[in-house]
Amino acid sequence: MAKAGRENFPVALRLLPRGYRDHLSALYVFVRYLDDIGDEAEGDRLRLLDAVESDLDRLYAGSAPQLAPTRLLSHTVQACAVPAEPFHRLVAANRRDQSVTRYATFDDLLGYCELSANPVGHIVLHIFGAADPQRFLLADRVCSALQVIEHCQDVGEDYARGRVYLPAQDLRRYGCAEEDLAGRTTPVRLRQVVALQARRAAGLLADGRPLAAVLAGPARVAVAGYVAGGQATLSALHRAAYDVLGQTVRPRRVRWLAAWLRLLTVGGSADGRRPVTTTRKMTRKRLSNR
Repeated sequence: MAKAGRENFPVALRLLPRGYRDHLSALYVFVRYLDDIGDEAEGDRLRLLDAVESDLDRLYAGSAPQLAPTRLLSHTVQACAVPAEPFHRLVAANRRDQSVTRYATFDDLLGYCELSANPVGHIVLHIFGAADPQRFLLADRVCSALQVIEHCQDVGEDYARGRVYLPAQDLRRYGCAEEDLAGRTTPVRLRQVVALQARRAAGLLADGRPLAAVLAGPARVAVAGYVAGGQATLSALHRAAYDVLGQTVRPRRVRWLAAWLRLLTVGGSADGRRPVTTTRKMTRKRLSNR
């Protein structure tokens, strides 16, 4: 949990009731555990991911899980009726990371987000008893946006792990070589690529922002916090002129709080007037053309 303060997902907002905090914390621990296996574990990572998947099967079969992060999920799964499918998609994302290290287009990257990020939003909605198909669509926008924003922040770190999440099509468009990702400062051409992904993420976040308005109580507080975290991080990237290699880009707490309060008091529509885009296909087409 010590890593939570550096994440775009503020999973333990102090204003949430204890029960919700406990459920979200259990989810956070499980997701971090998976990511640590996929990113840092020594030895056969696929075998370790197999062990996690087997433990999920035990949990959903009514047997006692063997791994501590899965055991921690037990109460959440039972109390909130969370289905197994989103957890298995998170495991699949980490499997993909072991073999897929480059993405040709932004649409391909969004396909990865459907495994690596969007299931988290579905689980969160189940935790708050707010799961339905329309809300899932809005949550997908928010979670994909947050994932893309994180990839913008972690360009150098990802490259050191042998992965490039910036679309190859965009790197070519601006004349970037992969060696640019290994530098100590970010050349202008690479900043343009990062800025493009940030604009796309901003579009996704705007499309998903009405989710906060259609929720109430603790669910609205939490979701507004997630959206505000994304907005504050986008502002930080802009202030840093997208120099993501020469510094660690993190949002200012005061900007996050201001954005959070604004969402809670003003509402969730993207600009107070326009409706949300309702299909993934339309959003992808619009974002890919930017």
